Amino acid sequence: MSDILVVDDERDIRELISDILEDEGYSTRKASNSDECMMALNEELPSLMILDIWLKDSQMDGIDILKAVKRDNPEIPVVIISGHGNVEIAVAAIKQGAYDFIEKPFNIDQLMVVIRRAMETSRLRRENTDLRRMESGSAEMIGNSAVYRALTAQLDKVVKSNGRVMLSGPAGSGKEIAARYIHANSNRASCPFITVSCASIEPERMEEVLFGRETSERGIEPGLLEQANGGVIYFDEVADMPLGTQSKILRVLVDQQFNRVGGADNVRVDLRVISSTNRDLAQEIAADRLREELYHRLNVVPIDVPSLADRREDIPLLTDHFISYFNETQGLPLRGISEEAVALMQTMLWPGNVRQLKNVVERVLILGEGSGPIEARELPREDEAPNEEGRVVLSGALATLPLREAREAFEREYLLTQINRFGGNISRTATFVGMERSALHRKLKSLGVVTSNKSGARIAHLDSEETLA
Repeated sequence: MSDILVVDDERDIRELISDILEDEGYSTRKASNSDECMMALNEELPSLMILDIWLKDSQMDGIDILKAVKRDNPEIPVVIISGHGNVEIAVAAIKQGAYDFIEKPFNIDQLMVVIRRAMETSRLRRENTDLRRMESGSAEMIGNSAVYRALTAQLDKVVKSNGRVMLSGPAGSGKEIAARYIHANSNRASCPFITVSCASIEPERMEEVLFGRETSERGIEPGLLEQANGGVIYFDEVADMPLGTQSKILRVLVDQQFNRVGGADNVRVDLRVISSTNRDLAQEIAADRLREELYHRLNVVPIDVPSLADRREDIPLLTDHFISYFNETQGLPLRGISEEAVALMQTMLWPGNVRQLKNVVERVLILGEGSGPIEARELPREDEAPNEEGRVVLSGALATLPLREAREAFEREYLLTQINRFGGNISRTATFVGMERSALHRKLKSLGVVTSNKSGARIAHLDSEETLA
């Protein structure tokens, strides 16, 4: 995409424009009719087109070619030239997406001014697109736990294919990062990654946002599907997509083409589709909120993204990563983290998963005490009694139990938390809690706590849970 394509049925005009452009340092290609023009476009997309509106002995005139170019490659600026110009033709060309209209015989200086502006517009559009791709989000997978290594191994298996992937997991667990990882390591990495936030787009605007629109006043406005052409379209929380739109997306998946809202021409796209959800999609189908046929089209390769509770071993690594990130992006202090703070973070509840952890780290760095290691007292504690250091508030359920039962309940929950904190490693757990390994095994047996493999990781749970599963 480094040259200018000149399309005109008059040889003298083609040669004149080409000579002028080459004298100015541009490279050019020439076409005398619509067939040659479309062949040149298929060979290599130009940076700019100069297009005559009247093409003698051609199957398509300039307006038809303009429509085709703006349908398939809207980023290419097209300058229309004509020896039979009038206001109506100029307006029609501009509405169809032409950059400008120049009447023959043209002034060379005027032509060069328009071309320089059009080329600059083209360059800025490409740079803007590249910047949007760069800043759109991280694709770095952070984690070293067994369950997270198993996730990365699954993702590595799908990156080189074009298979549709359905990512399932709780909110904040990192589904979009997993989707970006697939894109960044695929053969589409240089092409767009476009996110469709199905929950945040108003239902009545969803089709315009996805498919774009054509109006006589504003011409062609590409939608997200068109912007993602050649790359990846990511449907975030696909179960929130309106039912009416679901049926149309289904047709896009089958045909790889669609019509803009208000338009009649088919727009062809080459897309890889990745979707995500934090819901039970079988229930969504049963409740008629998700079309079953769409589910089967999207769920070619299902991949589960683990919660932070399932990968507590990764909390120190994630915390260090976020500290470095906020230091680089916001200038916040580059602090370490104490062993006590790490231990507390690995035993805390994280309903918001990795997103919540990131927010907590940012808050601590902003409100933190000095530049030394982050201490446990700086972390949010919902279970501490206010103004009474060292005391823990009992839950209502625990406070109503006799001492023996309360002790057993506490020991059971405490040991479950610690074992999962250490990734199911009994030896490391025994060392931390100050028990002999054999004594710990006996204690776990008496409390009904067992360990088993889940998604490639060792997880502690109650023996009754295994039976129920």
